[in-house]
Amino acid sequence: MESSQPQAGSLSWRLSSHPITLLFFLGFRISSLLVYLFGMLFIDNLVMIFIITILLLAADFYYLKNIAGRRLVGLRWWNEVDPSSGDSHWVFESSEPGTKTINATDSRFFWLAMYAQPLLWVALAILALIRLKFIWLPLVAIALVLTVTNTLAFSRCDKFSQASNMAGSAFYGGNLAGSIASNMAGRLFSFGR
Repeated sequence: MESSQPQAGSLSWRLSSHPITLLFFLGFRISSLLVYLFGMLFIDNLVMIFIITILLLAADFYYLKNIAGRRLVGLRWWNEVDPSSGDSHWVFESSEPGTKTINATDSRFFWLAMYAQPLLWVALAILALIRLKFIWLPLVAIALVLTVTNTLAFSRCDKFSQASNMAGSAFYGGNLAGSIASNMAGRLFSFGR
């Protein structure tokens, strides 16, 4: 009897190129939600739950922005402030197309977790409003700001990466129209995200 091996791109952490990074990424993402949801069962202190959840959200934000994004999908972002004018602008960085191969499993876990967590926090905000638990709304608002910021930044970073890859291949290939069409068709029919 053969044991069934998961297929490439499926949601199995065993297929990850960076399983420890992936497990820490998912651990930080899930732990803040679990502490928020089940904290009152184990800790009868609202302030302690608030503090633990904020610390987990901050650790998730930092780990995702500086480690997980770079290792799992080859993307990174940061914000720079021009010292002379005080203007702020976002900087997006992606790995070179030929230097890093993105694992389909890592990519699926990454993007699924990126978009699912803000949706869960929105649902928790609605639930807090319906149940008239207004004391929880500042915590949910902080969670939404942190998760939505990372989600938007990595989404823009991914778009920047795709545009750079398209422009680079068109420049080196010499066939701009063919390159754009093949990249768009590849993106349309890819099941990695």
